[in-house]
Amino acid sequence: MRNIVFILAGGTGSRVGGDTPKQFLPLADGRTVLEHSVDAFENSHYIDEIVIVMHPDWIPEAEQTILRNTWQKVQRVISGGSERWESSWNAISLHLKDDKKDPDTFYWFHDAARPFVSQDIISHVAEGLKSHLAVTVAVPVTDTLYQVKGERLKVKVESIPNRKHFMRAQTPQAFHYLVIGPAYMRAIQQGKIEATDDVGILMKYNPEVDVYIVEGDEANKKITYKEDLK
Repeated sequence: MRNIVFILAGGTGSRVGGDTPKQFLPLADGRTVLEHSVDAFENSHYIDEIVIVMHPDWIPEAEQTILRNTWQKVQRVISGGSERWESSWNAISLHLKDDKKDPDTFYWFHDAARPFVSQDIISHVAEGLKSHLAVTVAVPVTDTLYQVKGERLKVKVESIPNRKHFMRAQTPQAFHYLVIGPAYMRAIQQGKIEATDDVGILMKYNPEVDVYIVEGDEANKKITYKEDLK
């Protein structure tokens, strides 16, 4: 089994504020969000290769970050797209040709903005891939959910779904390359892409493949606002 992790860092992090993307902001120990995210996979014996997918304007900064560290698994930095799916596809398309040489290859997709992913989560995903073609991470919903209608001040509650049927998605999300690659190719051929993550692409464009869940952790939060850096 060969596991390649794509660290998706193509966003500009406008909700955090300031001119620096959130992946380059420091956490409490002074190391950046990106460094923590890469460290997690660098330190896992399950992972063979890491690719950083970066906004084109910030590739030089990513390369400087690599030079400051002693990472052995980071193979390259590539350009991301304006949408998440474009960043994922850029990474997939660069690897598909080479990975035909190794039929037991899995692509992992992880948000750079989730710097607190644990070794337990990584190992559980890796173990899940031994028996499944697609594995994702999620946590149970604990709050009451409202299904609503309307916008802004005219929103009203239409129903309250049973929360036991819902989970909140996290990353990493991992797939055999022969199921996620064709799903993306079909999506691009059809044009309009509305999925918000890689599981969504697989479910819409390769629906015969089941996606299995390993339970995540509330600590595996996504850095969205400045307060999340604390």
